[in-house]
Amino acid sequence: MNVAVLSGKGGTGKTFVSVNLAAAAPKAIYIDCDVEEPNGYLFFNPENIVEEKITVKLPVVDHELCTGCRKCVDFCAFNALAYIGGKVKIFDEVCHSCGGCMLVCPEKAVSEKDKTIGIVQQGQSKTVTVKTGILNAGEASGIPIIKNLLQNIKNTEQQLNIIDCPPGSSCIVMESIKDADYCILVAEPTIFGLHNLKMVYELVQLFSKPFGVVLNKCSKGKNPAEEFCIKENIAILGKISFDKMLGTENSNAHIIVRQNAQYNELFTSLLGKVCKEVQHETTTGA
Repeated sequence: MNVAVLSGKGGTGKTFVSVNLAAAAPKAIYIDCDVEEPNGYLFFNPENIVEEKITVKLPVVDHELCTGCRKCVDFCAFNALAYIGGKVKIFDEVCHSCGGCMLVCPEKAVSEKDKTIGIVQQGQSKTVTVKTGILNAGEASGIPIIKNLLQNIKNTEQQLNIIDCPPGSSCIVMESIKDADYCILVAEPTIFGLHNLKMVYELVQLFSKPFGVVLNKCSKGKNPAEEFCIKENIAILGKISFDKMLGTENSNAHIIVRQNAQYNELFTSLLGKVCKEVQHETTTGA
């Protein structure tokens, strides 16, 4: 079962919810797809880490074979190639590694080389397997790393996979949720929080994903995010209070369900609700 946790921006508590859901389960895989700024591993502090380099293919031109026909330049929709000073020049930063320039070259003057764009790490923290993607600084896209993180996980009823998505609603978020069975949207009780909730709300609807909302940092007074959920008939899976102790523990990278019985019960209950929602969707096809 793949459960994706989203938020319209960073700092709402997305990783907090993801980490504690995984830790509350009897056994789980936590997958940090926020490859530009991963931080879930700071909570889990996994052991026995195995690391894998992630590479993409980039074109290389043999200028002795190249006749200057410019078919590769004309083919590239991303303007990653240009014919300058009698030679084809490659702009690695905007290349999407499609391999088309190599296929259209009549002289076979274009080949490919590997470029490392980041790493994937896997380790163990008690009953949680921790998978983390780390994109090298300056790289244009983390999608190849996210694909690697998600490609070998088992999607079965017995296996719980918690996918900690990047913030926002961009392409890397779409890649993170495309195989999700259920999405949890984490929202703050502010006007700004409502704006960002609407972003991911529209995204999960676009992908026709079943979803519910967790309201974080709740206090007395108006909660625009909660009002929106009630108005739109969106399931509110749980509410987490604005708690100074909780903020302190989270800032110190402590997993609260492993230290506090009240929050262990809260996240165990939340996980149970999500499992029931997934089973309902599977049974009814709704």
